Amino acid sequence: MNLISVTINHKTAPIELREALYLSEIEIRKILNQIKETLLKEVCILSTCNRTEIYGVPSNHSITYREVQEFILTQKPVTKIKSDNFLNYYSCGAANHLFRVSSGIDSLVIGDQQILGQVKDAYNIAVEENCVGTFLQKTFQSALKLGKRIKTETDLFEGPTSVSSAAVQLAGKIFSDLKKKSVLVIGAGETGKLTIQNLIQKNVTNLTISNRTFSRAEKLAAKYNAKVLPFDNLKERLNEYDIIISATSSNSILINRDEMSAAMRKRKFEPVCIMDIAIPRDFDPNVKDIENIFYNDIDSLQTMVNLSLEGKKALLPAIQKIIMEELIELFSWYNSLQISPLLKSMREQFESVRSQEFDAFKNKFASNEVENLELLTKRIVKKLLHNPTVYLRKSADQVDTQGELQLKIKILKDMFNLNSKGNESE
Repeated sequence: MNLISVTINHKTAPIELREALYLSEIEIRKILNQIKETLLKEVCILSTCNRTEIYGVPSNHSITYREVQEFILTQKPVTKIKSDNFLNYYSCGAANHLFRVSSGIDSLVIGDQQILGQVKDAYNIAVEENCVGTFLQKTFQSALKLGKRIKTETDLFEGPTSVSSAAVQLAGKIFSDLKKKSVLVIGAGETGKLTIQNLIQKNVTNLTISNRTFSRAEKLAAKYNAKVLPFDNLKERLNEYDIIISATSSNSILINRDEMSAAMRKRKFEPVCIMDIAIPRDFDPNVKDIENIFYNDIDSLQTMVNLSLEGKKALLPAIQKIIMEELIELFSWYNSLQISPLLKSMREQFESVRSQEFDAFKNKFASNEVENLELLTKRIVKKLLHNPTVYLRKSADQVDTQGELQLKIKILKDMFNLNSKGNESE
């Protein structure tokens, strides 16, 4: 499968680089169409707070990950980025990486509940932009199926399973009783919604929502019995909240150090917990130096990740088994596309030889024997083709990482002189 993947994520790059390469939906739609015209005949882009990834089928065999990397950096110029900040995958490796992402085991917080929805959204955007063909359609549908299996067949998603849930859990460690604290959530997108849900589960009752679009905040507030803070009044009322969790899609800093210092003076420096889970960040990270501010961004949640990993390591073998099952099914499908034209050509060639020889000799037999003779020759051909057919189908049922199936197909084509028939596999 001529599938490639290029990724920069929380394992390969600090938050500054991930912020710089983050792509909004508008940017994704634009880049999808541009890259399809030049490099990839099928392409899908996934960009979240922890990763930006491109999956695609190259337009020709000379295109590699280097051209894809260079292209994305022309769209989002980033200084100080190195080749080590990217991971590059091919064929089975690319599919395996996507499956690990959609399963939740490649997330910053293992078992992240959001990632499957994000993969689905990325796929749907690519479909809407007419950038998905046969191969990516099957690959992403398999990835989504895998994610659902992980949810139903394992307990991976128990406990803190997203950045927002980890943020709420960490806030609960800073303030032992969240029920007594006033909480502000900035942002009413998917991450904001999930954050609110996690806060409600922790019995938070003094909850306020602020969002640039007032009506969106108002709708969420009505659903969760929360108050609404107009976005224009955000900075002047920061002092009212013990816990601030920010998850907007702003392209620049919302709250700088001086603004937060002013809020702390109004509070007489009563402790404040700030959980900045936005990419790019909403708060100037230098606010962490202000007295009695407990500041955390996505990278500082790594401690929570480690704790989560310890409790879920026992699940990994079962998850890897499910991933392998889905990989085998995917590559069996793909390999079947490769062997079907070959089997068809072989059947046609054998039948052609049989038919010619039968026509040449049938007049030498009595008329009442011709029908049985034709049946006999067809049965001989069928038996001769049985072993090669079983052999190829068995090969197709295996994950082929070394190109062995293509070698077998080539040998059989050469052996039976089938290349001249115009039946080259894609």
